[in-house]
Amino acid sequence: MSDEYRVALEQACALALAFHGSRASRSPSATASFEELWAALNGSTPEDGMVAHEVIRQLAEGADAGLMGAAGPRSFAKVTGGSHPVGVAADWLTSVWGQNGGSYLGSPANAVTEQVAARWLLDLLSLPADCSIGFTTGATMASFVCLAAARGKVLRQAGWNADADGLFGAPAINVCIGNDAHATIFAALRYLGLGHNRVIRIPTDDVGRMQVAALSSALASHEGPLIVIAQAGQINTGAFDPFSEIADVVHRHGGWLHVDGAFGLWARASPGLIHLTAGIEHADSWAVDGHKWLQVPHDCGYAIVRDAQAHRQAMAFEASYLPPGGGACREPFHYVPELSRRARGFATWALIRALGRSGIAAMIEQHCRLARRMAERLASEPGVEILNQVELNQFVVQFGSGESPECRDQLTKAVVERIQAAGVCYVGEAVWRDRLVMRFSVISWATTQQDIDQSADSIVAAWRQVSAGIIRGRSER
Repeated sequence: MSDEYRVALEQACALALAFHGSRASRSPSATASFEELWAALNGSTPEDGMVAHEVIRQLAEGADAGLMGAAGPRSFAKVTGGSHPVGVAADWLTSVWGQNGGSYLGSPANAVTEQVAARWLLDLLSLPADCSIGFTTGATMASFVCLAAARGKVLRQAGWNADADGLFGAPAINVCIGNDAHATIFAALRYLGLGHNRVIRIPTDDVGRMQVAALSSALASHEGPLIVIAQAGQINTGAFDPFSEIADVVHRHGGWLHVDGAFGLWARASPGLIHLTAGIEHADSWAVDGHKWLQVPHDCGYAIVRDAQAHRQAMAFEASYLPPGGGACREPFHYVPELSRRARGFATWALIRALGRSGIAAMIEQHCRLARRMAERLASEPGVEILNQVELNQFVVQFGSGESPECRDQLTKAVVERIQAAGVCYVGEAVWRDRLVMRFSVISWATTQQDIDQSADSIVAAWRQVSAGIIRGRSER
C-alpha cells in the first residue's frame, strides 16, 4: 500500500474515533441547512485528482454539521439502532477486505459466516431451526423477499407458475393486512406487482392490533390464493398482533402468514418479553432488521422463511459462471435478489458473538425499562398525555390534554420544535389516529438512564414554555 493511502486510512480511523468519542456531546440533530451543506460539498466536476488524505478531510469537514445523531444516546425519533462499536469495527474490516458477499466463490469466509450467523439468529429468536435466511439491506427488502416466496408458493398451490409465466392471467391473490401496517409493507407489495390499493385492510384496535374477528369475517367467503401480513411491534405503540389466532385463521384457509417484525421480533430474544410474541412461531415468514435492536451498522436485515424451497425458488439465479449449490455451504445469492452485494455476515456474526444471548436480552429489556421511565416522567406532568400502554420500547405523546383536538395538534408541534431547537435530544412528529403526536423510541445501545432523565428535563421544559405562552395569551385577551 502506498504511503498516501495509508495516511488516508489512518486519518479516517482517527476521525471516526473522534466522532465516536463526541457522540454523547454532539447535537442529536443536524445543525446545517441544505444551503450550507451544498456550499460545503458542492463544486464543479473535478478535472484532476486530489491527494487522498485531503479528500477525506474535506468530506469529514463538509459533512459534519449535516450528520444526524442516530448513533448517539439521545435520538428517539426513529427506530434506529446505534451502530455498536463492535459492529462498526467488523464493518471497517468488511470494507477493507472488499468481499463480494453474493456467493461462496466471491467470499467463502462471508458465506460461512452468514450460515453460522443465520443459525444463531434462529436460535436467539426461537424460530424453527430449518428456516432459511437471506441477508438483505433491511426489513423492507426482507419483507419483499418473504412475500416473493409467499407469492410463488400460493400461486403454485393454485396451479400457476409465476416464475415461468408471470402474473398476467394468474389467479388473483387476496392480501389481507392490518390497518396500521407499516408503509414499507405496502412498498414491498407494490414492488411485487400485488398493489397497495387492492389489499383487504383489516380493522385494528386502539393500539394497532389486528382484530381476528374482522379477519375471519373478511375470509368467510374466501377462495383462492391468500397472503396475510401481521405485525410484531407497531411503529407508534409497539403493539403485537394476536399471532396464534391469526395463524389458525390463515392456515385454515390455506394461506401464507408473513410477519413484519422489523424491531418487535427481537422481543423473542428476551425471556421477559417473549410472551408478547406468543404464536408468532406459527407464521410462514418473518422480516427483521439487524440495524435496529441488534445494533449492526446500516444496512442489514434478515428475511426468514419456513419453507426454504419456496424461498430459494423465489430468489433463484442461474448463470454459467455460478456454482449450482448443494454443497455444505449455502449460496447467499439463492436467498436475496442481489448477486453483487456487501458481505453482511461479518458484522452480524461479530455483534452476536460480542453480546451473546444474555447481552442481547439485557439490552432489549433495559431499553424497554427506559421507555417506561420516560413515559412515567412525562405522564406526571399536567397537560401531557401518553396515548398507549408502554409494552415495549415505543410510545406516543400528545401535549395539551383538555384543549380542542386542533389546539392539541398545534401544541404538540410547537413542543417538538422547541425540543429539537434545544438540542438535548431528538424527537419527531407522527400522526396516530388522526392526531399529531410525538413518537418516542428507545433503541440505541448507548442510551442510559442519565440520558433519559436529561432528555425528560428538556421535554418537560419545552412543554412548560409552550403552555406558559398559552396562559399569557389568554390573560392578554
